[in-house]
Amino acid sequence: MQLQVTNSPFNQEQVELLNRLLPTLTDSQQVWISGYLSALQRTAASAPIVADQQARAVAVVEALPTVSQPVISREVTILFGSQTGNCQRLAGSLSRKLEEQGFQVTLSSMNNFKSNGLKKVENLLVLVSTHGEGEPPDNARSFHEFLYSKRAPQLENLRFSVLALGDTSYEFFCQTGKDFDTRLEELGGQRLTPRVDCDLDYDEPVAEWFEHVLSSLSGSQHTSAAASNAAQVSVSTIGQEQSEYSRTNPFKAEVLENLNLNGRGSDRETRHLELSLEGSNLQFEPGDCVGIYPENHPELVDSLIKAMNWNPEESVPVNKKGEEHPLREALLYHLEITVLTKPLLEQAAQLFSNPKLSELLAPGHEQELKAYLDGRDLLDLVEDFSPGQVSARSFTAILRKLPARLYSIASSLKANPDEVHVTIRAVRYEAHGRERYGVCSVHCAERLENGSTLPIYIQHNPNFKLPTNPDVPVIMIGPGTGVAPFRSFLEEREELGAQGKTWLFYGDRHFVTDFLYQTDWQRMLKEGVLTRLDVAFSRDTEEKVYVQHRLLEKSSDVFGWLQEGAHIYVCGDEKHMAHDVHAALVTILQQEGNMSPEEAVAYLDDLQQQQRYQRDVY
Repeated sequence: MQLQVTNSPFNQEQVELLNRLLPTLTDSQQVWISGYLSALQRTAASAPIVADQQARAVAVVEALPTVSQPVISREVTILFGSQTGNCQRLAGSLSRKLEEQGFQVTLSSMNNFKSNGLKKVENLLVLVSTHGEGEPPDNARSFHEFLYSKRAPQLENLRFSVLALGDTSYEFFCQTGKDFDTRLEELGGQRLTPRVDCDLDYDEPVAEWFEHVLSSLSGSQHTSAAASNAAQVSVSTIGQEQSEYSRTNPFKAEVLENLNLNGRGSDRETRHLELSLEGSNLQFEPGDCVGIYPENHPELVDSLIKAMNWNPEESVPVNKKGEEHPLREALLYHLEITVLTKPLLEQAAQLFSNPKLSELLAPGHEQELKAYLDGRDLLDLVEDFSPGQVSARSFTAILRKLPARLYSIASSLKANPDEVHVTIRAVRYEAHGRERYGVCSVHCAERLENGSTLPIYIQHNPNFKLPTNPDVPVIMIGPGTGVAPFRSFLEEREELGAQGKTWLFYGDRHFVTDFLYQTDWQRMLKEGVLTRLDVAFSRDTEEKVYVQHRLLEKSSDVFGWLQEGAHIYVCGDEKHMAHDVHAALVTILQQEGNMSPEEAVAYLDDLQQQQRYQRDVY
């Protein structure tokens, strides 16, 4: 039975509070309260009336099992699928906050979770990013496959919620999160709270999702102020254990060096940036990334303002907190203007009231919309569809924040204290009658001088790390700028005096002009830091040769290294290079290990499970 005012010493308000509190208490919390009140009763022994009141209070608490409120499990399982570490960090932070609220939490990456235990889980929180063209990240693939297989159990007793991270500029935005959400419901699960799909600027939606999750897990409609604060803190403090600087509070790093790594005559421009971390207390390990907040190109900003006949000095909001800046400054430093997305066009259609834009967004025009979004920017949008009388405040309100660009770190902190090095290839191309460019890469290539500053932060990536044992052999595959983290790996191994063998596969277009960090590799070969180096320069031969071809040529040795326990790393283009390298590894296992195609795939899956096959691909 529920507590009633007529048979207890409490008033109606107190009864309501107790009936909300008591069912949420764990056994240990019940014992603690009982002991606490008993202690008060003993210290108040000289006051019989007070003691009598305390005794009756103790009796109420000890009678907890008889209160007829639904008992909600305090056990929560958190599973994450993460390629670059965002979901993993969020999951860890949310786990700590739930534990502070008295929950018993099991935290696991999806590939380490025993799938047959899923049917025993009552409360499940899933945090997952989407990779490539709507695919699960590497450490979520096996669990995703399990859920969609015939082995997946019915989950009538499961309550779940999904947090999905993604990027609205991709066609399959948050697809993996949507997959998990749909499938868990199909298997009988009930949602604790609706799925939340997050764009690149995810702090606020993550905090709101966590607050709603806490509310549902606590069995109430509204979380307490403490729970709400916990949700906010869980996101805002990520990555600040050692430094005050983070993704939401970037450090202004001074540019020490900005060099073009390509030789004269190359059709490519690759910048090597050395940035000072002095005074930041920022820490990183090989395999981590640096996030850079770039500036939009001034010419594009000025053309946009002119096309819309706006006042560049007009004050406009740049975030949900109400912070305002002059329009030109907002477009230069704060707002995304080079990428078009379907959600942006849908909001623009409401502002413009243009029939042609509405038709483009209508059902049945998906291919035309996809073609329009490809390679166009905000200037194209306003020139094609704007009626010309939209205010700057209304228009900037629909724009998303200018996101940071992530680059693999190309240096070891042990070898270069208070510095971080990155490798950035300038992106330039022509599309729809106009020159286009990568926002960050061209900013760094054309408008960044020694002594300038860049707003940066460190993004830790626990899924791309050197073996803990420095004697373990390492195979590294990184064509083009994908070689950057392996410079960091080798510098680190050199500083540690590691004895394990190292083998680098590198590829680019031309040996003479495009051999990035050639002198570094030659020195490391000479000094024994790098054991083997195989290169592929695709434009130097009649038939194009890539890194996967070099792998196949050395198949016997590659398999031998794997048999010796080597870890294998791949960094670079996901759609083509990483796919082709993976296929080459499957072929090597079939040829050299006498495996069937299924056995070879299972072998690589097992290597990923052991973290001996790691990829940093994009």
